[in-house]
Amino acid sequence: MTRHRRWLGSLRLRLLAATLVTLALALTGAHWWLGGLFRNHVLQQFDRTLVQQLDQLTARLEFDAQGQPLIDPRRLSDPRLDKPYSGLYWQLDQVSADGQARSGVLRSRSLWDVQLALDPDPLADGGLHTHDSVGPQGAPLRIVERSLQVPEQPQARWRLMVAADTREALTAADDFSGVLAASLAGLGLLLALAALAQVAVGLSPLKGMQRALQQVREGRTARLEGRFPTEVQPLIDDFNGVLDRNAEVVARARTQAGNLAHALKTPLAVLGNAAAQAPHNGLAPLVAEQVQVAQRHIHWHLARARVAASQGLPGQRTPLAPLLAGLLRVMDKLHAGRRLDLSADELPPGAAFAGEEQDLQDMLGNLLDNACRSARGAVRVSARHEGRQLQITVDDDGPGIAPDQRAAVLQRGVRLDESRPGSGLGLAIVVELAALYGGALTLDSSDMGGLSARLTLPAAA
Repeated sequence: MTRHRRWLGSLRLRLLAATLVTLALALTGAHWWLGGLFRNHVLQQFDRTLVQQLDQLTARLEFDAQGQPLIDPRRLSDPRLDKPYSGLYWQLDQVSADGQARSGVLRSRSLWDVQLALDPDPLADGGLHTHDSVGPQGAPLRIVERSLQVPEQPQARWRLMVAADTREALTAADDFSGVLAASLAGLGLLLALAALAQVAVGLSPLKGMQRALQQVREGRTARLEGRFPTEVQPLIDDFNGVLDRNAEVVARARTQAGNLAHALKTPLAVLGNAAAQAPHNGLAPLVAEQVQVAQRHIHWHLARARVAASQGLPGQRTPLAPLLAGLLRVMDKLHAGRRLDLSADELPPGAAFAGEEQDLQDMLGNLLDNACRSARGAVRVSARHEGRQLQITVDDDGPGIAPDQRAAVLQRGVRLDESRPGSGLGLAIVVELAALYGGALTLDSSDMGGLSARLTLPAAA
């Protein structure tokens, strides 16, 4: 159903359908009109030839002393009139004053023993009339007749007619119609191919737009770049304007969040210093504890605000390899006294996170720091692609976490080991940041004997 709707919504399909339907109707109409025009022309020419034959017969018609009609066949120019069933015939009928007709008073040798039978119809003297009838051997005939009245027999009228077989003329018209249909079909095919080419060329800038949008979505560029037609360029400019405006709004939101955080950090630092200078005051430990809680919450909400502002923005791309190498160097120095073996498996080529570098650094840094704190001697990082997702796994050889406790440690403020320093926000920050990007954090047992933390995030192309 979705595919059907996509086809119905296709601009290419609409243009091609409209063009091909119009083209089919136009070519069908052209075939009908041109075929009919040629057929009418053939029949008109056929009738003119019959009229010429009739004029010749009229000129050769004579009457003897007894008033009997005579036509000398030798004086007729067309030899077909002497050949039986040749397809060209003539006949003379007599119509009395009371309307009684005497058929076949004279006729051509080509009729042999057949007479042309027509219903008598009133005709003015010298008037022409055309009939379609059936002649010898069932052949279709075209008949042109003329009514005559001679002074020698004023009481009688004569019907002189010429008939010809129409099969050859109609066959020629049908042949022309077939050739015309084949020609128009070939023309229609060429025009359909031209329409396909026209649609492809006309819509090619949309593919350019799609590629430009893909570049923005994959984080390769921050704006739509390329050469576009004049009709499309205003849309490109407006879209780039929206991207620029969006970037300005996000930057301003980040600045305001940062300013608020720094504004709160200063008085908190003053309170912390005051508490440190009066360690024996009963109020000092409480102040120091609350300052630390406030600082943790500032870090927490600042990270959330940064992700919420940047989530889904185009042009975001953070390569994994350099960021991971930097974090491993930092962790190696931070936990230098423990002499841990920090390693990373070979990363997928071009592995990148579709998001902010600072967010990936916070998430992966928290996981590495927790792994280094728990590890006995080794921490290993690996990554792989799963469709459009990037999975980063951090393994350690520490004691691990019992399956029934893994869900609890992902909650904010929960720590399994209260003897070690920490706020209990590290994994919770990772969980919430990953969720804002549409990802997730899962904990499992590692093949190294400790904990395996798998971070799933959207991958940049």
